[in-house]
Amino acid sequence: MHIIHSDFKKGNVKLKITDPEDLWYLSHLIDPGDLVRGKTTRKVKIGSGENAAVAKKTYIVTIEAESLDFSPAGNSLKINGKIKEAPEEIPQGSYQSISLELEAEFILEKVHWLEFQKQKLTQAAEKKYNYLLCLFDREEALFALTKNRGHEIVLRLKGEVHQKSHPNSHPQEIKKDFYLEIIQTLDTYLKRYLPEKIILTSPAFYKEDLFRKITSPELKSKIVLATCSDVSESAIAEVIRLPELAKVLLSSRAREENLLMEELLSAINKQGLATYGWEEVKKAISAGAVSKLLLSDIFIQQQREQGNYLELDQLMKKIDGLKGEIHILSSEQESGKRLDGLGGIACLLRYKLDW
Repeated sequence: MHIIHSDFKKGNVKLKITDPEDLWYLSHLIDPGDLVRGKTTRKVKIGSGENAAVAKKTYIVTIEAESLDFSPAGNSLKINGKIKEAPEEIPQGSYQSISLELEAEFILEKVHWLEFQKQKLTQAAEKKYNYLLCLFDREEALFALTKNRGHEIVLRLKGEVHQKSHPNSHPQEIKKDFYLEIIQTLDTYLKRYLPEKIILTSPAFYKEDLFRKITSPELKSKIVLATCSDVSESAIAEVIRLPELAKVLLSSRAREENLLMEELLSAINKQGLATYGWEEVKKAISAGAVSKLLLSDIFIQQQREQGNYLELDQLMKKIDGLKGEIHILSSEQESGKRLDGLGGIACLLRYKLDW
């Protein structure tokens, strides 16, 4: 995201979408009632009578957002609402949508920007520190990219191993050709994605063996070795939480979300220091006891669909006014899925509450 201009006192920012992930951020930043000004197309009637024709024409309009349609594929974000400003030939108050896509420029105006919304906007505008993770053993390899909103699996490889001659024989060694296939894939992804670092991780000794076979100085300089319990998507979250990777993954959104969930679960186990579920969290917010609020993007979408978003928005404003933190977790990732298992909303408390 490129912030072309911002004036939070007046409530407006001019933005340019530079990355598909920006659309995910915007789907949480744009609220019902916000004004969005951008390009759109409408069908217009040219001429009259039998000779009249219908054509599409591009206009710049301002609409008051009422609903959002965001594709999980992240290709576009459609904002629907009533027209507030438009050329004379377009009726005021009629409904129109503005579709935001890569390279689109638009203006977003809010009556009041919450602190966490400003932080989200800044986060989207910062450089995205993507890391390439390779989890492997003697039989398979899993490649994933960490992104600001979690991780994306880009490839799964299957290898072959020598057959055991006896049940009590030594552990099988990975075949050299599979090592080479992994190394070639790492080199390809290094050039394609330009990751900050490559986290090479495996159970047992496989990672050290593979690392010794790498001949490219450039590839070797990017690699950090770590240990994982197995080769699975759930193990990605395990790797991201490793203390020794804290500095390497400092800017990884996935790591931040996983650590937030660990903090929440720890506080839940310490009875009285956290709570979860919509009704319980509302009570804690009303008492002014919330230090950190965690919501999943699916929970927010559900509140919009059920007509409860205004109440949620007011509660978030109260937390913001009391200098509490608000964190939105992606339900596509392990941390967000765990939060959805708790009802999609939870909070850490400043102090214990007597219910």
